[in-house]
Amino acid sequence: MSEEYFTTPQLPTSALEKDEGIKATTENWFEYPVKAQPHHTDYGGIVWHGTYITWMEEARVECLRSIGIDFANLVVLGCDLPVVELSIRYHRSISLGTSAIVKTRLSDTQGAKMLWDYKILTVDTQTLCLTGRVTLVGVDREKGKIMRQLPPSFKDALVKLVRN
Repeated sequence: MSEEYFTTPQLPTSALEKDEGIKATTENWFEYPVKAQPHHTDYGGIVWHGTYITWMEEARVECLRSIGIDFANLVVLGCDLPVVELSIRYHRSISLGTSAIVKTRLSDTQGAKMLWDYKILTVDTQTLCLTGRVTLVGVDREKGKIMRQLPPSFKDALVKLVRN
């Protein structure tokens, strides 16, 4: 680490400006269809655990795209949204050839932090296969530091998820 790291005074987190976020939860879920293909499964024809995480991200990206937020535009704004926390509960496995729906919704925002909830269900029997939560945080790509709040145009678009 650089010596500057140790000599720069750090403000306590209580001194930072707080952005209360959107403070609303939507009951509406964005639905993203998937089908278990051979490359998603292990040798036994069961969907590999990492595939579910990929499906969750695809659903989140498509949900954002549906309200006019393109990740390429976020990069232009200098914003990145890395996952900082991931929680998954596997309820039932999905087999090769099975169609499923990945449901996602923005459950809360706090400053530059966003919480996303997930459910994955089979299409035919509506069997719950997975529940999860992902926490994203806005990061300034140039500075490599967490933002205090999300870019205004991004926050304005997120309001659409709350209204739906």
